Amino acid sequence: MQQPIHTWWFTGLPGAGKTTLARAWAQQLQAQNQLAVVLDGDELRKGLNSDLGFSDADRAENMRRVAEVAKLFNQAGMHALVALVSPTVQGRGVAKQIIGANHFVEIFVSTPLAICQQRDPKGLYARAAGQEQFGLTGVQSPYEPPGHADLVIDTSQTSIANAMTLLTNRLHAYR
Repeated sequence: MQQPIHTWWFTGLPGAGKTTLARAWAQQLQAQNQLAVVLDGDELRKGLNSDLGFSDADRAENMRRVAEVAKLFNQAGMHALVALVSPTVQGRGVAKQIIGANHFVEIFVSTPLAICQQRDPKGLYARAAGQEQFGLTGVQSPYEPPGHADLVIDTSQTSIANAMTLLTNRLHAYR
């Protein structure tokens, strides 16, 4: 039986594990014969959103555009797995409104800042520690955690396998 189609919106600090979880979840969905696409913030900023910077207005526009794309994928019968810092409650609220509350699943990747700084896969935290001012979320720019996320996953405490079980349980709850 085909599950309802959703946008799975992974939000959290840089280095929290959003993209890793989204890619693993896409593989899991595809193994269940469901169509899924990952919309990764870094990749989208190289193309679709390459004209945007990191001002508050540009970050809001980034979230809005990604939500519009996710909605199109949902309408085409595909799960959209969004891996995007999406730092503001308001911006995520706009995304939820665009996509539709019945299709929007907010996953807060709640990995602590200290763990994200240790991981630092893109060297962003090292750059910020070197006093380079570029608005790094969580250090130089605020991150507003979701107050009522549909799912909370701390990748410093939860394995990928356990995270996939949590996501699968959430998926089956929508039957």
